[in-house]
Amino acid sequence: MANSPSPQTNDAGAVPSRRRILALQRRLLGWYAENRRDLPWRRTTDPYAIMVSEVMLQQTQVPRVVPRFTAWIAAWPDLESLASAPLADVLRRWQGLGYNNRARRLQACAQAAVAAAAPGARAQLPDTPERLRALPGIGPYTARAVLVFADNADLAAVDANVRRVLTHELGLPEDLGDRDLQAVADAALPRGRSRDWHNALMDYGSLVLTARSTGIASLSRQGAFEGSRRQKRARLLRRLLEHGPQPAARLAASLDLSPYDTADLLERLARDGLVLEHGGVWEIP
Repeated sequence: MANSPSPQTNDAGAVPSRRRILALQRRLLGWYAENRRDLPWRRTTDPYAIMVSEVMLQQTQVPRVVPRFTAWIAAWPDLESLASAPLADVLRRWQGLGYNNRARRLQACAQAAVAAAAPGARAQLPDTPERLRALPGIGPYTARAVLVFADNADLAAVDANVRRVLTHELGLPEDLGDRDLQAVADAALPRGRSRDWHNALMDYGSLVLTARSTGIASLSRQGAFEGSRRQKRARLLRRLLEHGPQPAARLAASLDLSPYDTADLLERLARDGLVLEHGGVWEIP
């Protein structure tokens, strides 16, 4: 795809011209109308379901998320059911998505919403980015994305795909700071079509302007999983889920880990609320 002319910028990082932004809006929304992906979380405007999808999609490819999301919503269709689920069941359904802390924090979000609900009322997620960010594990992007996809809110949410598309199509510097990039995203947002616009940016970034095709790498890149501490944590947690409570020595032997590594991993998992020790035996709370 040919590069477009670079936008006019100044030392403060001015946004592109309105004419250029309107041209991009027309082109991407037109492309999206013909090429949109049919994904299960796009068939709902339930803030809870959208929050689940957004947390699952963090650093995880869409094909891996689709079946997990469908099974999750079937098991726990609302905040109340997730809040009361055993943590072990939550972690079992999360297996394969990585970063098990996300599952624990997702349940903690549900528990916070249930605790905040009036007696006899259904739990609801907060309806502002600031209040959503107060929930466990909800960052700036996820808070905005929940409101964009649930309410079509006129907010600009910037993730890796959005950054890559705006950078490439508007000729932005690849090292543009977060504040300036947010200003561009705010200016580029077509008011009243936030949901379609963000879906268009996501699909275009995933299907056309990939990191490989553009050479624009993500600012946050994962290290290799094989042999990493993340892999060891995942193996240890899976062992407890599949075989039940065990002493540290048995875990170390079964996973071929040193006693030091096992103790360190268990301590970290315990700090995250994923395991606890009772009478010399480690288990899922």
